[in-house]
Amino acid sequence: MRLRKRLFHGAVTLKRRLLGIPQPGQVNWGDLRRTTPISRHFGEDRPAAGQLRGEAIDRYYVNAFLSRHCEDIAGEVIEIGEPLYTRLFGADRVTRSEVLHVHEVNPQATIIADLADAPQLADCAYDCAIVTQTLHLIYEAPSAVRTLARILRPGGSLLLTVPGITPVPNGTEWAGTWHWAFTQYSVRRMLTEAFGHAPEVESMGNVMAATAFLHGLSIGELESADLDSHDPDFPLIIAARIVKQA
Repeated sequence: MRLRKRLFHGAVTLKRRLLGIPQPGQVNWGDLRRTTPISRHFGEDRPAAGQLRGEAIDRYYVNAFLSRHCEDIAGEVIEIGEPLYTRLFGADRVTRSEVLHVHEVNPQATIIADLADAPQLADCAYDCAIVTQTLHLIYEAPSAVRTLARILRPGGSLLLTVPGITPVPNGTEWAGTWHWAFTQYSVRRMLTEAFGHAPEVESMGNVMAATAFLHGLSIGELESADLDSHDPDFPLIIAARIVKQA
């Protein structure tokens, strides 16, 4: 029995060495040995050279997801908060752009409504809905997804991203409505129930990206190789695409 244990522990130690994994008690925490984050502003206060402000790590994944599905951003498009991605990825394919916001204070909004209960939004009115990092702010998230299914035309696409592993920015504008963090399973279930068929869902991020995001580092402080490796055990964001069927 003792020999078996020694052989087992020896094999585990060898495996750690081959994989470059520190032995127990030998992790070098470096700058991360702290109980407060490096930044509380999602990296915006950590600009890279030549930038006015840093860019949050979750936006790397949002941009990558929308870039891959840019052909969906066409015709009559509705986006939340501002027409940022409609303009960035829609190009001349967009014939009409609407911006939905829950508050009248947003000067870019063309429609004021709560997605969870929005009778003022017409049925089958849009060819594409872009909903990025928004659903966690809506307590009745499944109701909001049902609204999105209702307002899309048959053949129309929903491009959705939601936070998984994330800081909660207490003291900011949205802290009081920051209700949820999601998994690929909750997103798949909500969309399947609302649309009647399964969406394309992907988990984006890894333990390094999630750690950097929690500490408030910016995109410019990581290499693309650090971000492009995806581990479903560490979902920094969940991205989903679904096309409404006839």
